[in-house]
Amino acid sequence: MDSENQQRYQTAIALACLPIDNVYLSGCRDQCTTRNDSGDHSASEILKLLRSGQVLMVNSRRRNGLILYKGFHAEFAGPGAAVGSFYDRDCDWALPVGNLSLLTPESHEERQKAYLIRRQWIRLMKQITEKSQPQQRVQKILEQFEQYFDSQTVSQIPNEAFARLIGVLPQTANIARSVASSIEEV
Repeated sequence: MDSENQQRYQTAIALACLPIDNVYLSGCRDQCTTRNDSGDHSASEILKLLRSGQVLMVNSRRRNGLILYKGFHAEFAGPGAAVGSFYDRDCDWALPVGNLSLLTPESHEERQKAYLIRRQWIRLMKQITEKSQPQQRVQKILEQFEQYFDSQTVSQIPNEAFARLIGVLPQTANIARSVASSIEEV
């Protein structure tokens, strides 16, 4: 029991030492808010954290998430989803969505639930990719993200991120987004 508390304490200290822009990292009871002006630095620090082998989870009480770039595709880990550990060691880049908050699961049950939620997010992306037309995929993922995040947050997500999430070319995402925004203006 003491070793478990010691491990949580060390995790909280390690998380508290990371300078990350607009990212809230919480240990078991402590919360740390540190700020830095560089968004790229933030993403690289998140990437280091993901590759460290720790199991973290996206805070389920906020509208936030991570787009995890892996090889030629990307995965979205939304609220409640587990990130890190050996699942994300192959992550090339991490793009925070919304006001990212990462937590350390406090129990085995909490960790298991986070893994199940990660699977649900993967299944949602799979359902979107089953659409046969690439522009339909882009339209569907935009609808999903706009239901959950505000339009300003969605507009900041690059075309390449959406393209990697659903298996289309970035140009296709750009065209579909342009068409959607021109329809909204009318």
